Amino acid sequence: MPDRTHIRAAFQTDAPSLGRNLAELAEQAAAGTPDSCGATATAVLAEESPGAVDADRTTAATHPDLSALVSVQLSAGEGPILAALDTGRPAGADDLLYDDRWPRYRARALDAGVRSSASLPFACDGLTVTVSVYGLRPGPLRKAAQGATGLLGDLATESMARDRLYRAALVQVDQLDTALRSRPVVDQACGIVMYVLGCDPDQAFDLLRRLSQRTNRKLAELAETVVRTRGRGLERDLIAFGRSAAPEPDRPASGPDRDPPG
Repeated sequence: MPDRTHIRAAFQTDAPSLGRNLAELAEQAAAGTPDSCGATATAVLAEESPGAVDADRTTAATHPDLSALVSVQLSAGEGPILAALDTGRPAGADDLLYDDRWPRYRARALDAGVRSSASLPFACDGLTVTVSVYGLRPGPLRKAAQGATGLLGDLATESMARDRLYRAALVQVDQLDTALRSRPVVDQACGIVMYVLGCDPDQAFDLLRRLSQRTNRKLAELAETVVRTRGRGLERDLIAFGRSAAPEPDRPASGPDRDPPG
């Protein structure tokens, strides 16, 4: 099932909501597959490799033993979840006692009493969700899981993808709002730097930006300090930094950065 759009949105902004949605999806998948003993749900971003997924943050399981089955697949790089992610098609085993395609997953599953499993992948807007159901007895679970659980997984993945897009948009709006509110202060600080150093607006902004990076302070915070003090006490530092700062590539040095002609 191919992705419709590839986006980048950090899990940090929506991890709590995503975790709750995955937990609900796993519970509903288990309830909708009568022959199963439980279920798991796992989320992966389009730009992530499955092995880099934080299992504690992006998986949910109806039982701790099943959570361990997800972890061993992600760490070992083998198992029906990885196969479903790689192919975009359902993957599983009717009887793990005789199916030796995934040795580490198989050993952990049999140790937990799991004999069969089926994993279904669902993708939408850069988010891929796998829903896996597990059985204590051998038998085909894939067909059973593709019924109500398949429809449920498709709808839930679309809902989670829309939620991620909405949260990412809120973060961008907040960042733009912060930038707009801080712009007047930055302009005032540039004016003070221009007066102290006798440089042009572009050079003043470059100097503030580099000083912000060197001191590990946000540009807006540095600008507020310059404006609040009206540059008093900072003249020496500004002049020294202005002389030591290297000019941008392909830009000739000017003002305090330029050596006087010989």
